[in-house]
Amino acid sequence: MKTAVPCYYHLDVEVSPERVGQVRRILAAHLRFWELEDLVDPVCGGAEMLLKAIDEHATDKRVSVEMWWTGQHLITAVGENNHDLRPDQELRGCLARIAATSHGWGCCASGTGSKVIWFSQRARAGVRVPLVARAPEPTLREGLQTPRELPVAALASPAGDGRTVLEEAR
Repeated sequence: MKTAVPCYYHLDVEVSPERVGQVRRILAAHLRFWELEDLVDPVCGGAEMLLKAIDEHATDKRVSVEMWWTGQHLITAVGENNHDLRPDQELRGCLARIAATSHGWGCCASGTGSKVIWFSQRARAGVRVPLVARAPEPTLREGLQTPRELPVAALASPAGDGRTVLEEAR
């Protein structure tokens, strides 16, 4: 059985009409490398729509594009830094098309006032594969060596005045 490794890709770019096509080709190359050929058109089309809308309406053209592959879903997110761009007004048509072509989508604001628009695509049944189990990280208990214990005989031996070591410690 084929297994999948979780994948992540991040790209920071300043949007312009010629850059939109470049970003589409970069995302398509990553999807093909991850063996997700079936998702190239819907994912790249959705990202392209968002980038064109941001290029048309935003004053700050710097965006971040991220993709996560979970083994069953590919999540694509576009984050922009424009405080004036309102998703419910300028991006309404773009978001309606993304909602129609994706399996899920959403928009959220970050603490800095920027917005992130994301959408997800489910893999077809033949593409879904279980993720490769990663080796567990050592826990604190495994990472620290336990101190050597004193033998019980040493704790019970009488001290100089007839008391045991445990009685002296109290």
